[in-house]
Amino acid sequence: MNALYPLLLSFTIIFFAELGDKTQIMVLSFSTKSRMKHILLGIALGTFLSHGLAILFGSQLGSIHNENISYYLNLFTYISFILFGILGFISMKNSSLDNIENHTTGIISKLCNLKINYIFIIAFCMLVGELGDKTFLSSIGLGIQYPEYKFSLIIGSILGMVCSNLLAIVFGKLLSMKFRQNIIEMISNSLFIAFGVIGLVFNI
Repeated sequence: MNALYPLLLSFTIIFFAELGDKTQIMVLSFSTKSRMKHILLGIALGTFLSHGLAILFGSQLGSIHNENISYYLNLFTYISFILFGILGFISMKNSSLDNIENHTTGIISKLCNLKINYIFIIAFCMLVGELGDKTFLSSIGLGIQYPEYKFSLIIGSILGMVCSNLLAIVFGKLLSMKFRQNIIEMISNSLFIAFGVIGLVFNI
């Protein structure tokens, strides 16, 4: 398999999964307090640490040479993608963007008072914010699926996070509107379900 395919797959999944996510709202809060290059560097560093860890962990699981274990890991991964999408649609009805944004802004204000380089503050926020998140769990699944392409997956993940958040910074007002938010979440959730179904049909 060409290493470009896992890279593009990782980029696509992470890019759309990050759109409208809580860490993206955090980035939007930072966008008024720091330069764009510092924000993007912080995102890249935080993604490398969090998603890199997830991909390495998933790759270790995917490298287990046992047909039965590999079968169930693949099954678990694709079903997880479908569940992410379904739960995403359910949570759309219960989420409150204003509450998340107000809470995040308060955290950002406290962090900004610390005398630490913004790049490291943003990287730390991304690292903590991504742990256990949909994009983080997706990276574990990608690592399980393509254990031989760790480097490609990590690069794709970093590019996906950076591009998604760059879009949020540039079009922040549009992305923060409730109408736009719903459309973005619908696309993201639909893609997760589609990837899961395709994976089950062609690989299980």
